[in-house]
Amino acid sequence: MRKLSTKDLTLAAMVAAVYTVLTVFLPIPQYGEVQFRIAECMTVLPFLFPWATPGLIVGCFLANLLGSPFVLDWVFGTLATALACFMTARMPNKWLAPLPPVLCNAIIVGAEIAYSAVGGFGGAFWAAVGPIALSVGLGELAVCYILGLPLLALLPKVEAFRGLIPEKRISTL
Repeated sequence: MRKLSTKDLTLAAMVAAVYTVLTVFLPIPQYGEVQFRIAECMTVLPFLFPWATPGLIVGCFLANLLGSPFVLDWVFGTLATALACFMTARMPNKWLAPLPPVLCNAIIVGAEIAYSAVGGFGGAFWAAVGPIALSVGLGELAVCYILGLPLLALLPKVEAFRGLIPEKRISTL
């Protein structure tokens, strides 16, 4: 990855702000076993814009810090977003770009919520992790594919964003 310019950092900061505001202030389930975090549609952005990754990581951390009482969520929710962003940036086509956020959040956030809900890694954890991971994954799937894919289709058509998309990505759209 190339060094981030001042423009890249400014755009990343804007992404962080939008992610945080959408997560903290929208009156829909954003935390817990049932999640429909609208801001997660932005996790497809690293497919087009490498500079979006730091913004999404910071935005997720701030949203979790401000909205979740669980320290585990601050750490592991942010880790799930970071891994998803790095993998999304390497997806071969736009149809696969939403998949890493779905899988990372289902597995990591699902396990983290199950751990918090049952208080450890005992038998109750293993009974809870599957249904919770499925619930988190389905919410993420809906947001990333229903909102994220159209975002990937729309942004290259916006004049202001065209020059920000690397040439290698234009051919995959």
